Amino acid sequence: MNIKQAAFLVAFTVTVLMTVGTLSVNAHHAFTAEFDGTKPVQLSGVVTRMDWVNPHSWIYIDVPQADGSVVKWEIEAGAPNAMFRRGWNKNSIPVGTEIVVEGYRAKNGKNIANGRNVTFPDGRKMFVGSSGTGAPVDGADPTER
Repeated sequence: MNIKQAAFLVAFTVTVLMTVGTLSVNAHHAFTAEFDGTKPVQLSGVVTRMDWVNPHSWIYIDVPQADGSVVKWEIEAGAPNAMFRRGWNKNSIPVGTEIVVEGYRAKNGKNIANGRNVTFPDGRKMFVGSSGTGAPVDGADPTER
């Protein structure tokens, strides 16, 4: 390798590293950073949208209230790849499907939950949670791990 090739290689490497260093990183979080394992929630509602994005998929549902109003909820699910490995696909949960979601409320009080299980109208129950994040297992308090 001559000096021009070495200089080009160094310049190219520096440019690549600088470019990669400026990309925004969407950091993954532990369950306990955003959700409260002592506040389980069960929501019955109609799916309005599902986003298959990293690092977590999201299910959006409209939950009817006793007074006739509707509360919009956002349900954090596992990563798309993990969901696919569990048997989910992009057609598993069409808009308009009535589901029951079991999960845990967000600490900030917003209508956001970390989903654990989704039950479909035919009785099928599928795991939707994020494993390995400190989320409760079978109702256990994640702070006791």
